[in-house]
Amino acid sequence: MWIYAVKRLGLSVLIVMCALLTLFTLLHMIPGDPASIALGPRATPEIMAAYAEKMHLNEPIYVQFGIFFGDVLQGNLGVDVFSNKPVSDTVSEMLPFTLILAISSLAWAAILGIPLGCLSALYPNSWLDRFTGVLSVGTIALPSFLVSVWAIIIFAITLRWLPVIGAGEEGDLMDQISHLVLPAFAVGLGWVGYLARLVRASMLEVMGENYIRSARAFGLQEWKIVYLYALKVAILPTITLVGIGFGNLLSSAVFAEIIFSRPGMGKLIYDMVMFRNFPVVQGAVLVTTALYVLVTLFADLAVALVDPRVRQNL
Repeated sequence: MWIYAVKRLGLSVLIVMCALLTLFTLLHMIPGDPASIALGPRATPEIMAAYAEKMHLNEPIYVQFGIFFGDVLQGNLGVDVFSNKPVSDTVSEMLPFTLILAISSLAWAAILGIPLGCLSALYPNSWLDRFTGVLSVGTIALPSFLVSVWAIIIFAITLRWLPVIGAGEEGDLMDQISHLVLPAFAVGLGWVGYLARLVRASMLEVMGENYIRSARAFGLQEWKIVYLYALKVAILPTITLVGIGFGNLLSSAVFAEIIFSRPGMGKLIYDMVMFRNFPVVQGAVLVTTALYVLVTLFADLAVALVDPRVRQNL
């Protein structure tokens, strides 16, 4: 297990480095002069030259990447060019909002999707199975930004049940929860279908195994067979999907944060790209990528811990 964990950790570090290099290259391919966009048209050549020197824009791109990578190794993500505030402080302020949104979205989707998948597997070809199939395909096909717009129209504008803008008043837990409901619903709706279909397929395969037949032959109650034996094995592909799909949750959170004007990493990256604030963009994307890789690593380790066949095949 330790050998498997070390190999996966090394692969994760390599992925983060490749993602950082790709991001750095793509940012510098964006049309326009970063100094002109950041300082505005009234900036003098002297101010623009000082900005370019401060941001190392007058250096070759490989030198800029080396400087940034060296700072990252020292735990320094850079300084915001507008506020002179450390990027790490800005990221640490926005990251909790995105994490709360992603976890809440996944939690309610799992609470609904996993039982639906189990019931569909227990009663195949029934009306419940057909309903789950239609619901799964429908929710998977709906993009999160479209769900966000319709959620605002129905629940905020027409029914006036829930607020739309912001994340709620600081210190007021109920207000923050009410502001979280619509974004979490929009981001998590598609995951209901994913989880239900995957759990159903896994459960159908597991329910035909010999040890399940043996459990039934011994007269165990059906709910014990399903939740104590079958689901324990059938949930393994779901754990992997959650780890891999965490990036989709983050990308969906970008649209939700923009549409609902909610603070978070997605909105931060979007705003900073518009202003060509490269240090904040690089720091925010680096933290988001590292978080995604870390969640995937934990999911892989969890599966390997439960299923020894996984770590033997690496």
